[in-house]
Amino acid sequence: MANLVTNVQSSVEANPDDPAVVYEDHEFSYGELWEQTGQFAAALRENGAEPGDRVALYLPNLPQLVAAFHGALRAGCVVVPMNPQYKSREISHLLEDSGAETVVALADVVPFVEEVRDETNVETVVTVGGEADAGTPFREFLTEGDDSVAERADDDVAVQPYTSGTTGQPKGVQLTHRNLASNARQSMDIVPDGLQPSDRKIGVLPLFHIYGMTVGMNAALFAGATFYPLPKWDAQEALSLVEDAELTLFDAVPAMYNDIINQPNAESFDLSSLRQCTVGGSGIPIEVLRAFEDLYPVRIDEGYGLTETSPVTHFNSPNWGRRVGSIGKPLEGVDARIVTEDFETVAPVEEGPVDEDEVDMDEVTGELVVSGPNVMKGYLGLPEANRKAFTEADGKRWFHTGDLGYHDEDGYFYVVDRKKHMINTAGYNVYPREVEELLFEHEAVADAAVVGIEDDRRGETVKAFVVKTPDADVTADEIREYCLSNLAEYKHPREVEFVEELPRTTTGKVQKYELADE
Repeated sequence: MANLVTNVQSSVEANPDDPAVVYEDHEFSYGELWEQTGQFAAALRENGAEPGDRVALYLPNLPQLVAAFHGALRAGCVVVPMNPQYKSREISHLLEDSGAETVVALADVVPFVEEVRDETNVETVVTVGGEADAGTPFREFLTEGDDSVAERADDDVAVQPYTSGTTGQPKGVQLTHRNLASNARQSMDIVPDGLQPSDRKIGVLPLFHIYGMTVGMNAALFAGATFYPLPKWDAQEALSLVEDAELTLFDAVPAMYNDIINQPNAESFDLSSLRQCTVGGSGIPIEVLRAFEDLYPVRIDEGYGLTETSPVTHFNSPNWGRRVGSIGKPLEGVDARIVTEDFETVAPVEEGPVDEDEVDMDEVTGELVVSGPNVMKGYLGLPEANRKAFTEADGKRWFHTGDLGYHDEDGYFYVVDRKKHMINTAGYNVYPREVEELLFEHEAVADAAVVGIEDDRRGETVKAFVVKTPDADVTADEIREYCLSNLAEYKHPREVEFVEELPRTTTGKVQKYELADE
């Protein structure tokens, strides 16, 4: 294995005239994409960039991001993806911590880069689209390239994304060429009969996020397939694109599938071209999965992963079957365990998913830990965080995911919630996801999130934030009674608050810390 970008080079050599990226009415062949990555790499080198230098990409899903990403790799540089919705305060830490000297940014956000430039090592700003008061337009930055690809070792860092920072400063995750190449290949294999050059894959997941980057962009390009990036999520636009371009593969997060089923004209779209939908980022409510599959003739296969694991570790692959409610089995080459705080393995249940009212969840649940070629090298410059993140045992280096779950004798794993989200009320553990699953079954609930809030008597108690379906006529008392009639008394939300929408990240995760602070 060598430089990650050689996987794209193989697709170029096999089918140089086939479409690699389609954006709006523009089609870029593999040959054209490769030429542009070479021009970008040459420009970086001409500008003084050396292997190992950081190049920040501050862009939505655009063809220029695809070219700059792989062009930076060709030059031997390390890609630092940044959320294009971030403002100056948020990018300041990422740029300072990474030491990036080059930033490729949408013209609209260049002022945020300029605001923090003096606090960072940024020397070169390349702009995309529109007009910016500073920086060099992308096309003008490119220079004549050659066929060279910088040599990199398997354990050299290729991409350095940052954690979301919901519990402190975002941490730089060092993902190597081996990490990312192995996981993109694994992501190709989870598609029925493998990802094919004839496949057409939508890119609605943001490419600054590891799910969209690996499972979306890289898996498609490594297979010689065609990638259709969309710069922002719009359910109507995405559904129309799938129908019009007869796309075959759709990757999304649960919130996107929830958006789709709540579209008033959802039934009018023909998605018969799709041969697989995947979901990750967080657990999909079973009611959302079933509603989508009732609408369209395609199955949603659920997987699991984290930024630190490149990302996929588990999947409900067609190769071994789907178990609804499970994150699936570990991918080939990935080991997984459920462990206690003393790192003792928790025994599996006979078969999942279990009825959480009939099983003592504290007896079968532990933390999910994983080991494999896709697990990060470590957090940049944070020895204490790395010490807490890993455990050496049985000759392997195990990464602590921070997720609580259980497994069954058939090898399927189940995540019940984040360790930090578990609510302890009067000595009882409540997993918010269980309550959320029930809320999604209520016909008046379009979206929901459950958090723990302070309570003088119980320490913590359960609160539900609910988004009503259009024209729904339901009261907070009715929601509470509904939960009380279906759950143990200590699990039901004692407070229910109706909101217009839930605060979410661009990858669809509910920002529960914002709700808990309300």
